[in-house]
Amino acid sequence: MEAKTMKVSILIPVYNEVKTFMDVLELVLNLPITKEILVVDDFSTDGSRELLENKVENKYDNVKVFYHEENKGKGHAIRTAIKHAEGDYVVVQDGDLEYSPHEIVHLVDEVNLNNRAVVYGSRFMNGWRCTSFIHYLINAFLTLITNVLYGVALTDMETCYKMVRTDIIKNLGLISERFEFEPELTIRLLKKGYEIYEVPISYRGRGYDEGKKITWKDGVVAIFVLFKYRFIG
Repeated sequence: MEAKTMKVSILIPVYNEVKTFMDVLELVLNLPITKEILVVDDFSTDGSRELLENKVENKYDNVKVFYHEENKGKGHAIRTAIKHAEGDYVVVQDGDLEYSPHEIVHLVDEVNLNNRAVVYGSRFMNGWRCTSFIHYLINAFLTLITNVLYGVALTDMETCYKMVRTDIIKNLGLISERFEFEPELTIRLLKKGYEIYEVPISYRGRGYDEGKKITWKDGVVAIFVLFKYRFIG
């Protein structure tokens, strides 16, 4: 598939990201790829919803905005966006600035050059100093469990940047509501026999004082999900 004809659906789940969302959207809009942008507000309470209604909705030809009438979680917001995706591939972009949108181009290049069905952007292929050591250890542990249970050699299972062919992701039967979306997607891809390729990306981890939402409890849930799908299905 040629780069000029490949269309990427960029899915942006939003929950209380009023301070950063417009910066993220501008960066995504300026990406030199053919794209559609699907934004899902997960019942924000900080003004993000009003921002989307007043400055984003119906303002751009390639941006669609959807709203949850109650907070359902990041995984549910992504699943809402997937239902409406019309591109050849999908990838998630968080509504903060931890992940720089220009890195998406590296995933697109890998797809175009080698006809990949699945490409992950790894924060840790070039070392861990893009985030705190504690968060690195948590991510490394979850990735290690994934590798042991499923016989792979990933470096960053929890990455947000997972580019997957749209027809594949629409048929995986995803059910996650919150941050367990990352391990569930990975597991379902591996159990279907899809090979996951990784490319290095840059990353700037946020602290909880900057609005980071994932906690150690989500790590525990991720471990449960990894074992559940390995032995239960």
